Amino acid sequence: MSELRKRMIEDLQLHGLSERTQQSYVRAVLMLAKHYQKSPDLITEEELREYFLYLKNVRKYKRSSSTIALCGIKFFFEKTLKRDWSNLKLVRAKRENKLPVVLSIEEVQAVLDEVRLFRYRACLTTIYSCGLRLQEGTNLQIPDIDGTRKIVHVRLGKGLKDRYVPLPEKTLVMLREFWKTHRNKLWIFPAPGRGYTGMPTATKPVHKSNVQAAFKDALARAGIRKRATVHSLRHSYSTHLLEAGVNLRLIQEYLGHNSPKTTAVYTHLTQRAQSMARNALDEIMDGFSIS
Repeated sequence: MSELRKRMIEDLQLHGLSERTQQSYVRAVLMLAKHYQKSPDLITEEELREYFLYLKNVRKYKRSSSTIALCGIKFFFEKTLKRDWSNLKLVRAKRENKLPVVLSIEEVQAVLDEVRLFRYRACLTTIYSCGLRLQEGTNLQIPDIDGTRKIVHVRLGKGLKDRYVPLPEKTLVMLREFWKTHRNKLWIFPAPGRGYTGMPTATKPVHKSNVQAAFKDALARAGIRKRATVHSLRHSYSTHLLEAGVNLRLIQEYLGHNSPKTTAVYTHLTQRAQSMARNALDEIMDGFSIS
């Protein structure tokens, strides 16, 4: 590891950023250096400007990728190299106002029923029924499950925040049944070994990409054409709780959102809200001629 990269990682650690964020920021700087085939501290301000134009116009980065590239590179130049360049203040990731994809309860059931392997079905069911992010689900450990109080302790979620979420009885039963298949002492969803025999001693959790692939396959097998991902299960969880009458402030706590505005997006995604709007529009359209 170069001294420059080591210095940046130390700076990231001092700023209290998560390991995942550290890796993303370092990767963003490595891609910049690879693009110009030289050490990043030798890159000029004009080259940096051209690079961000390249990401925008040629690579056509989405907002999430642009944000990671911008934040990582800005951190490196401003915090590690102590360079206050004006070009870095000009760059902004385009704001997107996309609504999340939400599956109905019946669609969620259909997808989960089509997940072939029990380990992935158990993981995806837990992610949905507890409103977890993908990494929060795959990284669950034995001590995180309180079967007596029926809660899950989500440790170091986004923003390094802990939270507690309710654990449904059926999910608890499924987790116990699944644990009997591997008996790992630490991980709820350990990485499977060859022939499914190495799980009791597995030192890592199941890989996220494997869970994503299992969900994608099940979505297709269920015949659902929505552009859903594993994260759609979390959006669906929030919407279904709202439809069941659970308080929005409580859902915000379960999701680990800092602002109620983030959670409020689900209020107009509920079937109840859509039904009310549809009924109102039907009444408005009663006097219109359609012939």
